[in-house]
Amino acid sequence: MIYPKIPMAQTAIQLCKAKGVKHIIISPGSRNAPLTIGFSNDDYFKCYSIVDERCAAFFALGIAQQLQEPTAVVCTSGSALLNYYPAVAEAFYSDIPLIVLSADRPKHLIGVGDGQTINQKNVFESHILYSANLKLDLRDIENGIEEELPIFKSLENKAETLLGLKKTVQEYNEETINKAINTAILKKGPVHINLPFDEPLYDMVNELSVAPVFIAAEDKPLQIDDSILNACVKDWNTASKKMVIVGVNQPNQIEKRWLDVLATDNSVVVFTETTSNLHHDAFFPSIDKIIAPLKHEDFEMLQPDILLTFGGLVVSKKIKAFLRTHKPKQHWHVDLKKANDTFFSLNCFIETTPNYFFSEFLPKTKRIESDYNAYWAHVKQSRLKKHDDYLKSIDFSDLKVFDAVLSSIPNDTILHLGNSSTVRYAQLFNLNKTLEVFCNRGTSGIDGCTSTAIGGAVARAEQTTLISGDLSFLYDSNALWNNHIPNNFRIIIINNEGGGIFRILPGHKNTENFDTYFETNHHLTAEHLCKMYGFKYESVSDEITLQSALGTFYSEDNQPKLLEIFTPKNLNDEILLNYFRFLR
Repeated sequence: MIYPKIPMAQTAIQLCKAKGVKHIIISPGSRNAPLTIGFSNDDYFKCYSIVDERCAAFFALGIAQQLQEPTAVVCTSGSALLNYYPAVAEAFYSDIPLIVLSADRPKHLIGVGDGQTINQKNVFESHILYSANLKLDLRDIENGIEEELPIFKSLENKAETLLGLKKTVQEYNEETINKAINTAILKKGPVHINLPFDEPLYDMVNELSVAPVFIAAEDKPLQIDDSILNACVKDWNTASKKMVIVGVNQPNQIEKRWLDVLATDNSVVVFTETTSNLHHDAFFPSIDKIIAPLKHEDFEMLQPDILLTFGGLVVSKKIKAFLRTHKPKQHWHVDLKKANDTFFSLNCFIETTPNYFFSEFLPKTKRIESDYNAYWAHVKQSRLKKHDDYLKSIDFSDLKVFDAVLSSIPNDTILHLGNSSTVRYAQLFNLNKTLEVFCNRGTSGIDGCTSTAIGGAVARAEQTTLISGDLSFLYDSNALWNNHIPNNFRIIIINNEGGGIFRILPGHKNTENFDTYFETNHHLTAEHLCKMYGFKYESVSDEITLQSALGTFYSEDNQPKLLEIFTPKNLNDEILLNYFRFLR
């Protein structure tokens, strides 16, 4: 087998292999040649070549999001590394294990005007779980390339330094790489390993010169402090209004038996979101459909005694505004890692998994008499009828399109949602329960939605469909510069010629300033991009042709497909705003 000659590169590659990091996304460059040589010449790794580092990082994030295991990205030195930052931030806030392997110049070449060089150490400091800054393999201490290790302070004799330093550098690098990858595995988030390589970069050998020590990732046992558990049980058993809100949640993560317990408790209302991937007839999806029409006295009736939350970030602005004003007496959050005080009332962080919490907690609870669930279940049914009545009455628009598109997606497939208006429109509909739904809600940015969806599609055999707005798609159009896109991948673009969500928000619409700087009007389409990148393209602009196109859109083909739906930008906002008025 062919290996890079540089021991540091051998060490990083062998430890990735030992820890099961299989998917490696490589962007071209020279300084990262030792890593590229090692990964691409080992059949264990599945390597992908993606030129645009921003797209590459989101592509890797999509794979890691689906497999729930670390995926690595490899880049050269300089600004290439900075292009990873949006995906690193998304991984940080969405708890996705992403390993950044960045090649760097040696220390003596940084800050002296050498090309393609920036300060790479700790560059992701505020959005990273661990930064590993490796030490250069020592070859010639006389050239002033020694690293700052404690051994220099304790050894006075240069001969002793030369005899002991190489082993010390190797041990340091092994320990640091082990810690970085273990952190990504255990804490579910991004880590950065910065590797300074000196030339020559392309030398290869047939045998490894190092055998790095493998340090296993040791997970802590799940547990809950008895005093906290008992206090929660006591309060739960006396509260007549309990609300559960589930944010972003992996499919099939919560055991059905615990969902059934919550669903059959008359004192509990469970609000789920499109990204929650939880379904039960007694639950309350489409939060905004329930919350938006409420009056002050209704909010007081809905205000919970106890709010229990788990999962990631919550999309609904309306539920946030409601609970920040009508605060629960108690807010508990269950998570292994962090608790966001989203509603400004958090008083109990239960540091474990939801499944373990429910297994310890729910068997000790008891049901009490309450009409909390029954009352809001009646409201839900009323809203559903009005929702259906309104959709029958409106013209072709974004809302009408989402109704048609969301109901057309085949069973047991994967749905990726773009951010901004796309995920918010989807929130208004009860989705097919067999779908797995994903969206980059960690930072809620539009910058990598397409790249993430393509990465996810590569990781899974099931068909993947991305629904995106026009700005989101165009912003990340380099995502299509990718030779790995499966033929069963589908993109649906809802093109309203700009950032349609800004027409819904307060502002002076239909002015030159608004159209240019907020809505960002354009007349671009995806047609020529599809021709360049090998997608089958189709466009529609009315309900009849939309239904016809959707009838064959998901069928097998020898290339991926893109459907672009043009909607009337000057009508969409009024139809949506009138929707909430109609619900009242």
